[in-house]
Amino acid sequence: MTMPAAPRIDCHIHAIDPVRFPYADDTPYHPSGQEIAPAAQLIRVSDAFDVRHALVVATNTGYGSDSRILLDTLRQGGGRFKGVAVVENDVEIEELERLKAAGIIGVAFNVPFHGADYYLKTASLLEKLTSLGLFLQIQVEQDQLLDLLPLIENSNVRLVFDHCGRPSVAQGVSGRAFQTLLAIGRERDAHIKLSGHYKFSRQAHPYEDTWPFIAALVEAFTLDRCVWGSDYPFLRAPERLDYGPLLAVLTKLFPDASDQHRLLWRTPAKLLGFDQS
Repeated sequence: MTMPAAPRIDCHIHAIDPVRFPYADDTPYHPSGQEIAPAAQLIRVSDAFDVRHALVVATNTGYGSDSRILLDTLRQGGGRFKGVAVVENDVEIEELERLKAAGIIGVAFNVPFHGADYYLKTASLLEKLTSLGLFLQIQVEQDQLLDLLPLIENSNVRLVFDHCGRPSVAQGVSGRAFQTLLAIGRERDAHIKLSGHYKFSRQAHPYEDTWPFIAALVEAFTLDRCVWGSDYPFLRAPERLDYGPLLAVLTKLFPDASDQHRLLWRTPAKLLGFDQS
């Protein structure tokens, strides 16, 4: 198994620790087994794969807008991690300022979890994010991006899209929602995470039916606005996943070492605000 160029930055991991941070009573799903990943485990996995920095993304599953585990993970990382928080739509700007001071650099919209209607009246939230220099991280699937277009088009907030936009493999790269995502990549200073292949692939690892989508995204966004994320510890994965094989897929998609360096270090270091030396 060939690994891509090091050092590396992982732009999508989750901290899950129900012992120190019990799940909310009303959460619809309780991660368990190999889905559990306390901060210490995230650090060990990162060390094993020469991942110097990572973006820790809060989960609606288990924790919702409770940021305690996220902030604790950032503290344990000692500057190694940055975070993306889940917040209430009417969050006060003072709370966003507090989160930013603690290492939060973006806020997540999880449309597959909540549905598009939940986010349609969040223009004031996007204004707050813009004023603070925080980005909006959007996870959609299938055609959900189309529902968010009016909100996005009327805002100058910086955009980061999760998991390749989770397009419809059945529709192919010509699907309307995916073409809309490509247009955003060409026209705005937006970033895309080349991650979560298993979330929209209809095949097993190495998810070759997703590769045409990745190629189209790289062409539209360019590698200066593409980053990679593992999605560790793979919540609700349909099959057993391991960090190493997911990382190794990148050597097939990006055989050139300089491209790997851009994807795994130079671009994410700039996006997340880490020293690029």
